[in-house]
Amino acid sequence: MACRGVCCCGFGPVNEDNARFMMLMLLIILYLLCGAAVFSALEHPKEKQAKERWAQRFELFSQRHNLNKSELEKFLRHYEEANMAGIRVDSLRPRWDFTGAFYFVGTVVSTIGFGMTTPATVGGKIFLIFYGLIGCAATILFFNLFLERIITVLAVVLKSCHKVQRRRKGVLPHDSRQDSSNVILNRGDSLAGWKPSVYCVMLILCLAAIIISCCASAMYSSIEGWSYMDSLYFCFVAFSTIGFGDMVSSQRASYENQPLYRIGNFFFILMGVCCIYSLFNVISIVIKQVLNWLLKKLEITCRHSRSLRPRRNAVMPGHLRTRVRNISIDTDAVIESETDGRRMSGEMISIRDFLAADKVNLAIMQKQLSETANGHPRPCGSTNRQNGFSGGVGALGIMNNRLAETTVDR
Repeated sequence: MACRGVCCCGFGPVNEDNARFMMLMLLIILYLLCGAAVFSALEHPKEKQAKERWAQRFELFSQRHNLNKSELEKFLRHYEEANMAGIRVDSLRPRWDFTGAFYFVGTVVSTIGFGMTTPATVGGKIFLIFYGLIGCAATILFFNLFLERIITVLAVVLKSCHKVQRRRKGVLPHDSRQDSSNVILNRGDSLAGWKPSVYCVMLILCLAAIIISCCASAMYSSIEGWSYMDSLYFCFVAFSTIGFGDMVSSQRASYENQPLYRIGNFFFILMGVCCIYSLFNVISIVIKQVLNWLLKKLEITCRHSRSLRPRRNAVMPGHLRTRVRNISIDTDAVIESETDGRRMSGEMISIRDFLAADKVNLAIMQKQLSETANGHPRPCGSTNRQNGFSGGVGALGIMNNRLAETTVDR
C-alpha cells in the first residue's frame, strides 16, 4: 500500500495528523528521558553531599546541646510548617499585606506560581479557584493579543525591508503608485502574498527576549545581591512561567528606591513573559516543520521499501476513488491527481485516498475555527504555507491570520 507522510510498518494505516501527533509524543518522551538523565547526573551527587552534611550537623548539634533527636525533629517539622506559611529566620516583608497580595495575584494570573505564598484558609483556597479560572483565561487572551500586535509590527517592518531590498536589486520600481503595482501584478512579482520568514521572526523575538533578560538580570544582581548567572536563571524561570520558587524577587522588607524597583520588576516580568510566550509559539512552528520533514523522510523510506516488494493487484472500489478525488479545500488537504502515476488502475486503494475524507473533515473544522477567531471568512485564494506559517487555531492561528492581513499592499 502507498502511505502518506507515515510509515505503516506493522502499526496499521495512520493519517498525517495522527502520525505527527504520535511522533511528537515519542520525541517529547525521549526529550524527557534525556533531560532526566542529565539532571540526575548533575544534581544527584550534590544532593547526596547535602544530606550527608545535614546528618553530621544534626548529630553534632543534638550531642552538643544534649537534645533528644525525636524532639528536635519534631521542632524542625514545626519550623517547616512555619516556613510554608511565610515565616523566615531573616526579616522579610509581610506576605499578605496589600503589596504582597498584589504580587501573589500577579503570579497567579500569569501562571508563574512561585509557591512562596499560598493561601492557608479554606475561603482563600476556594476564592483562588474561581479567581484563577477567570484571571488565567484573561491573561492568556492578553498574551494572544500581544502576540497579534507584535507579529503585525514585525511583518510590516520586515516587509518594508524586503521592499527596499527588491528596489535596490531593481526588481521593484521606486515609484509605488497603483499603475506600477498593476504592472508588477501582471509580471507576477507582487509582494501581495509575501510573508516574513518564520526563522527571521524567531530570531527577532529571541534577540528581544535576550535583551530583556540581560537588562533584568543586571537589575536583580545589583539589587537582590544575586550572581549574574543566578539572575539569568531566575529570568528564564519567571518569564517562561515555570516558577520554581527557589528564587523570588522583591521579597526583602526594604530596598533602596523600593517603589522604582517594584515598578521595574513588574515591567520586566510582564515584558519578559510576553516575549517568551511569543517565542514559544514561533518555536512550535519550527518544531512542526521538523516533524513534517521527518514524516517526509519516513514516507520516502516506506515508498522505497514498498517498491522492493511485489505488488498485489486488486479491484478498487470505484465510488471511493471518485469521491475522494473530487474533494478540494483551501487548507492542508492535498488531493492527488489522476495523472499522479503512483497508482495503477488495478492496484488496491491507497491509505492516502482512503483517509482523505477524514483529513478534509479536519481541515474544514480548522478553517471554520480560523474564520471564527478572525471575525470574517478568509479569501479563497489565500495560502497557508508561505514561509513556514501554516494555519492552525489558538496562538498559531492568530499569527497566521495576522501575517495574512499584513501582506496586502497599501
